[in-house]
Amino acid sequence: MNQKLMNELDWRLRVFDSLSFPTLILKPDKTILSANQIFLQRHGLTLDQIVGRHCHEVFYNADACPNKVCPFQKVLTEKNGTTVMRRHTTRTGKRLYEDRVFSPILDDNGEVAYIMESVRDVTRQKNLELALKETEAFLEKVILGSPIAIVAADRYGHILLMNPAAEELFGYSNPFAVRHVTADQLYPPGTASQIMRLLEEAQGKLPSIKTTIRNAQGDTIPVDLTASIIYEDGEAVATVGIYTDLREKLAVEKQLKEAQAQLAQSEKMASLGQLAAGVAHEINNPLTGILFYATLRLEGMDHDDPERADVQAVIDDVKRCRDIVQNLLAYSRQSSPMKDMIQLNMLVDQSINLIRDPKMFRNIEIERIFSDEMMMLHVDKNQISQVIINLVINAVHAMDGNGKLTLRTYRNKLEGKAFLEISDTGCGISAQDLPKIFDPFYTTKAPGEGTGLGLSTAYGLLKENRGDIRVKETSSSGTTFIIEFELYSSAQDHDLD
Repeated sequence: MNQKLMNELDWRLRVFDSLSFPTLILKPDKTILSANQIFLQRHGLTLDQIVGRHCHEVFYNADACPNKVCPFQKVLTEKNGTTVMRRHTTRTGKRLYEDRVFSPILDDNGEVAYIMESVRDVTRQKNLELALKETEAFLEKVILGSPIAIVAADRYGHILLMNPAAEELFGYSNPFAVRHVTADQLYPPGTASQIMRLLEEAQGKLPSIKTTIRNAQGDTIPVDLTASIIYEDGEAVATVGIYTDLREKLAVEKQLKEAQAQLAQSEKMASLGQLAAGVAHEINNPLTGILFYATLRLEGMDHDDPERADVQAVIDDVKRCRDIVQNLLAYSRQSSPMKDMIQLNMLVDQSINLIRDPKMFRNIEIERIFSDEMMMLHVDKNQISQVIINLVINAVHAMDGNGKLTLRTYRNKLEGKAFLEISDTGCGISAQDLPKIFDPFYTTKAPGEGTGLGLSTAYGLLKENRGDIRVKETSSSGTTFIIEFELYSSAQDHDLD
């Protein structure tokens, strides 16, 4: 019997010594009863040096346990095993982490006779855990600090994450999106399922594609999207989308295209100027002949001849054509404006009288609101008349021959400016067309009805005469153009041609 007991004790001791973790056997008063070989080797001690000593004397070389929380008493009371993580620093400054496992050894009465304390070095695992946490924190900072919108959703489309850039782009806060928004709500109808189909066809990694999203206000926004599927054990568990707002880029591209178009138009205008000069010189010859013979005819007619008024109209129109030719030459930079003194109200009346198509004004009410103040201008009368006629004809066309045309003049003496407003009750100018109305060759008329040179020519002629033109107001009820002139003053005498 004694031999059997000795054999049993022997194999138990062998099992105790073969444990891979440093282990102590403690009495209920925290004194050490035994230690396995790996504990002795790890601490460089012998069994005689530690038996009978308290555990805190061996671990901390202290008279009392320095730990505020020690599970020893809890194991004695509850008779259940427990663990605790301890961190300590070696003399060389190396930080170590130990996982200490306290297991009760019960006697035949079920009371705690001894406590086995195993010490497991978990420094490597803890350092990996800390590194993982640091990596996760860094990635979180990268995602949250990214200027590009990032959205993550689970396999069912529920939002998991929306970084600040995505909050700004989509108009949802991250907490609200996580609770109330699904992925398909971020796109126009049908777009989300189409993107998922493309993702699956691309084996979970979708390169950059251009698509459209929908924000919280229901507005559609063009974006560049890169997306991927997140797999876990071969199963799709989430999706991630990275969105780049293309509104600013597209706006810049649009401006660049417009600038390129304006450059092309400028080149056309340069060619047109050369063409205009040649055409003007060619037209001058027959006009001179017509004017010469019409004048002879007029001089040979009696004052009461019924055809005299018609011949005079021919002469007036030929002179007007001649002036237009001169304007073409001026537009092509081959002649200089012939400036003269004229009162603004008189210039407007003369310009209206030059329009010889009575049918144009048949259903048009013309209202003149002229200021009585002196508004003397120093301009090329023919060029400004051409501008006024062009604006009046445009106004009549906008009213489709039926409406009210208002001509209003006034001055601002302090600014030294005189103004002419031409208002109609037509259809107005659309917001899309408004920025382009003074561009060469831009017209809203049907093909064959306009060249797009009228307002651009008017703008150029006014600039030649130190004036300006702009749209004061426009709506579906009509449009008002305002022309600005410099008032003549005696101080400008030295500028007269």
